[in-house]
Amino acid sequence: MQNNIFLGLFVGHNTVTLNEVDSTNIYLKQLLSNSKPLPEGTVIMAGKQTNGRGQAQNSWQSEEGKNITLSILLNPKFLGVKNQFDLNIVVSLGLNDVLTNYFGDLALIKWPNDCYIGQYKIGGILIENLIQGNLLKHAIIGIGLNINQTIFPEELTNVTSFKKMLHTDYDLNRLKNEICSSIEARYLQLKAGKGKELFAAYLGKLYLFHKWADFIIDGSVKKGKICGVTSEGFLRVETEQELRTFGIKEIQFCKVTQS
Repeated sequence: MQNNIFLGLFVGHNTVTLNEVDSTNIYLKQLLSNSKPLPEGTVIMAGKQTNGRGQAQNSWQSEEGKNITLSILLNPKFLGVKNQFDLNIVVSLGLNDVLTNYFGDLALIKWPNDCYIGQYKIGGILIENLIQGNLLKHAIIGIGLNINQTIFPEELTNVTSFKKMLHTDYDLNRLKNEICSSIEARYLQLKAGKGKELFAAYLGKLYLFHKWADFIIDGSVKKGKICGVTSEGFLRVETEQELRTFGIKEIQFCKVTQS
């Protein structure tokens, strides 16, 4: 384990780098349970996770030393529980800002908070909020981003990485610093009351927004068009019969076959 100090930011200013851990989110929660307080913006970064998780209990598979697997501590006490999806917007946009620098308009956000390059998934986010009363006391932001890995399990047909797309290796620490800077900038926008602007930017980068596509709804494939997201984070989809809202796992995106 080593500690790194990255000056100029509060997100990433205190970074703990681990060779191996079960989960950076779990490790950060354990640190929070200790009596000594952690500074906001603390980052836990691991070379290898043995029990990484994605959204809705999905596993996250990452080749050792080739990708970014980290967790960030934020203390969004200014946010009420009903507004916790604002954090998804902040982190998704922060990552998308970094990806846009490398991939341009191909960088998209797949609801609720996956990172896509065109039709391919390049990363994901898992946010775990610790609530005190009606406010968010702590938010643990787990991020997995495929960087230098080029071989993935056969069943993951729509996964990509920086190296697969751009054919070169990238420095993980440099990208980590870019991610910290971008998320901090978006987080400060939210603290400054720019929630409406952030929400509009999120919709502007949303994968399949206002496009007809195939979804799995109620166990069968149906045509639908994403027409928005509620303030609580539910997906609004127009089908050929009606307008509906969906939570996580209530709707699935059909895989797009690449020619």
